[in-house]
Amino acid sequence: MNSKKAIDNFLEQKNIAVIGVSSKGKGFGVAVYSHLKNNGYNVYGVNNNGGKIDNDNLYKSLSEIPHKIDAIVTVIPPTETEKIVREIDSLGINHVWMQQGSESKSALEFCVSKGMNVIAGECIMMFAEPVKSIHSFHRWINKFLGKYPVN
Repeated sequence: MNSKKAIDNFLEQKNIAVIGVSSKGKGFGVAVYSHLKNNGYNVYGVNNNGGKIDNDNLYKSLSEIPHKIDAIVTVIPPTETEKIVREIDSLGINHVWMQQGSESKSALEFCVSKGMNVIAGECIMMFAEPVKSIHSFHRWINKFLGKYPVN
């Protein structure tokens, strides 16, 4: 289980790249991007094909982003996450949140070996305040079942 301290540390970062944002305006990457943007984070979408989302540019790679990135959220297949964590290591980014389904044992081991703050297997929308809608309900269930990080 991820620690509350690690999650809070991640959420203190203000410049976040979301890897896997669709330019079609649909999908979980778009939901994460929009949630963070609407809650005051400086968010940068990354999509291998570029494009736009909500009139914002989608960057083809992390290195294209003209701003300092503090953290990333991966919403991509595990094999792609394995590549991205190596890239963020070379860019000096030390905070990574792997949404459910984007993590792999190899990516996790790499991040831990590099001393990164890594969150895996949790939905960021259950933690980035304010938590609304179905995510609020899921958070309540996890708290009730003792699966919500408390320390």
